[in-house]
Amino acid sequence: MASSSARVIPGSGRSTLGEGPLWSAREGAVYWVDILGKRLHRLTLADGAVTRWDMPRPIGWAVERETQPGFIAGFDTGFAELTLDPLTIRPIGDPEPDLADNRMNDAKADAKGRIWAGTMPFSCEGDSGAFYRLDPDLSWVKADGPYCIPNGPAIAADGTWMVHTDTARGTIYRYAINDDGSLAPRTPFVTFEAEWGSPDGMTFDADGGLWVAHWGTGQVSRFDPDGRRERWLTLPASQITSCTFAGEGLDRMFVTSAADGKDDEEHAGALFEVDPGCRGLPTPRFGG
Repeated sequence: MASSSARVIPGSGRSTLGEGPLWSAREGAVYWVDILGKRLHRLTLADGAVTRWDMPRPIGWAVERETQPGFIAGFDTGFAELTLDPLTIRPIGDPEPDLADNRMNDAKADAKGRIWAGTMPFSCEGDSGAFYRLDPDLSWVKADGPYCIPNGPAIAADGTWMVHTDTARGTIYRYAINDDGSLAPRTPFVTFEAEWGSPDGMTFDADGGLWVAHWGTGQVSRFDPDGRRERWLTLPASQITSCTFAGEGLDRMFVTSAADGKDDEEHAGALFEVDPGCRGLPTPRFGG
């Protein structure tokens, strides 16, 4: 079942590589990044205002903190503490100091306040990427690898398992999460068919459905808990990168996209809103 009603958010601009949409309940706002454009954006839902902050380096994601103001962010140089107005960036550490051609790409926090984040090569070629866990004490461990283009970690509502994508392989993997925070071996959960494009960012809804952005085919799909594609939404841009539930009722969905290489697409790189017909899960924050 397909639906095609999508609203372009006025003033959302044309991100080279829009990614990482994040619902901030305490601010009533959706944040997202432009990785290659080196910007962080905020859409305030109450008035539709869009605010931008230029960053000194490519920024892959930002996750809100639970006990302190601001965010933990992922740059090409690793993890950092980030605050806005005034803009301050304090490096935490680089998990890959020997891989100067890698960058952070996508991340999510879980209900235990940990961040799960992937790294990848700028070139999108080769398997130098990996999957990391950043704990509330600001220490990190490598959770899995290798990856080429890691995307969209999404954690199940009960916290016992997650999914993570390697976009380059067209596969969404499933991991059981052990009590100590380590991951069981990954197993394929969804393998994309060629006409679907490539799987990108993801999020779960409150009923256990997995919403996945399709890079290359302008869609967001819902997969049921068994991994079957049961409906999809179409958008007026081909390179769809991620999605998040937002709003007081968590019943609005915002979707990011990328304009890189798509000068012929009017709305490439915009932020969109679609009606998912369901509710999402609350957005966890980093516990440190």
